[in-house]
Amino acid sequence: MDRFEAIRTLIALVDGGSLSVASKALRVPLPTVSRRVSDLEVFIGSQLVVRMTRKLLLTESGIAFLASARRALAN
Repeated sequence: MDRFEAIRTLIALVDGGSLSVASKALRVPLPTVSRRVSDLEVFIGSQLVVRMTRKLLLTESGIAFLASARRALAN
């Protein structure tokens, strides 16, 4: 797993609000977006996103991780 790609995928997912929007923005297949986020969650050992039928919700861990990830990628 490329951790930076997984983090970029998570950011695109949150910014876009859905798997399909992230998939289009990153120009990767939808299952790839889902797998990258799932792999990142396994690597971190915590659920970051709750996937619902019509929306995504960040968990508390997801909120904290996302803030750190944005700072790390900005540098």
